[in-house]
Amino acid sequence: MEQLKQQLKQQIIDALNLEEMQPADIVDDAPLFGEGLGLDSIDSLELIMMLDKNYGIKFSDKAAAKQAFASVNALAQYVFDNRTK
Repeated sequence: MEQLKQQLKQQIIDALNLEEMQPADIVDDAPLFGEGLGLDSIDSLELIMMLDKNYGIKFSDKAAAKQAFASVNALAQYVFDNRTK
């Protein structure tokens, strides 16, 4: 799971062009949106596309997406449980 978390952190940085950040700068249990990493709704669209491309994940409802994007820990668990690639 740790490898998946590191991979997701790097993919978030790459997908959102967060050039000033390193994977170590992203705290596993910090919120991705609002306080924490500070992502917004446009960023969520980029992340959804990245997850579809890299892991074959499609979100069927808003509640599932909101839960998955709570933190890197939550996202890694969601990817682990739902990936098709």
